[in-house]
Amino acid sequence: MIGFIGIAVVFVMVFGGYLLAGGKLAIIMKSLPFEMIIIGGAAVGAFLISNDGAGAKHTIKDIGKVFKGPKWKQEDYRDLLCLLFELIRIAKQNPVQLEEHIESPAESAIFSKYPKIQGDKESVDLICDTLRAATMNYDDPHQVEEVLEKRMEASLHHKMHSSHALQTIADGLPALGIVAAVLGVIKTMGSIDQPPEVLGKMIGGALVGTFLGVFLAYGLVGPFAARVKTVVEDDSHFHQLIREVLVANLHAHPTNICIEVGRQNTPSHIRPDFNDLEEALKALKQDAA
Repeated sequence: MIGFIGIAVVFVMVFGGYLLAGGKLAIIMKSLPFEMIIIGGAAVGAFLISNDGAGAKHTIKDIGKVFKGPKWKQEDYRDLLCLLFELIRIAKQNPVQLEEHIESPAESAIFSKYPKIQGDKESVDLICDTLRAATMNYDDPHQVEEVLEKRMEASLHHKMHSSHALQTIADGLPALGIVAAVLGVIKTMGSIDQPPEVLGKMIGGALVGTFLGVFLAYGLVGPFAARVKTVVEDDSHFHQLIREVLVANLHAHPTNICIEVGRQNTPSHIRPDFNDLEEALKALKQDAA
């Protein structure tokens, strides 16, 4: 919702201020379709040149994040800690029993308690692969931690592609606006014998290209790129939490300590409340008893 509000504010403030200053929209509206064809078409073409099919689809899909926001909410982090608590407890008590959960998470009774997490393949694979690695008796837990770090860095780099692609378009739009304006000036020069009032409208129409390029770059596409980056970074905390808890487990810390390490390393705005999490863990212990 806040994304739509932001877009509305941009349009109202820019065009509202222009109208209050005595400007007329007629000349803008007359030139807008042609300028949009030049600037928007060139931007789309440049986007397709600089991205493959998968990258283009990925970017278009991620534009929705501007309006939807992060996928993982505070309650999801609580559920994740509960899931990890159950898996680690089983790993310590009965490692053999753990295999049925990490080898077939889609059929696991534990994973099925948390359908949103179970439906996220990347999170499930990260949990299962790390727990599987723990059963291989690594001499140095830092080995697993290093593998996890590189894996998460690669994943984050891939997810940032959409933000980089949108920012590249934003960086190019002002220049494309100048291209449209120059073409408008060339058109005007071809009609230099016309009276001043006609030339004035033609020059005004040409300048719409410069305005449109800058407006789209800094009013829409640039903020879209920044928002996508922020959402991707926020969602990355979910996987960082998995890493923190499972690495703590590799260091042979008690289960409750592993969970608290993960909770404490979660940013404050999405960190589960201690008492709320404690109640959820108590309920799990009672169900297991």
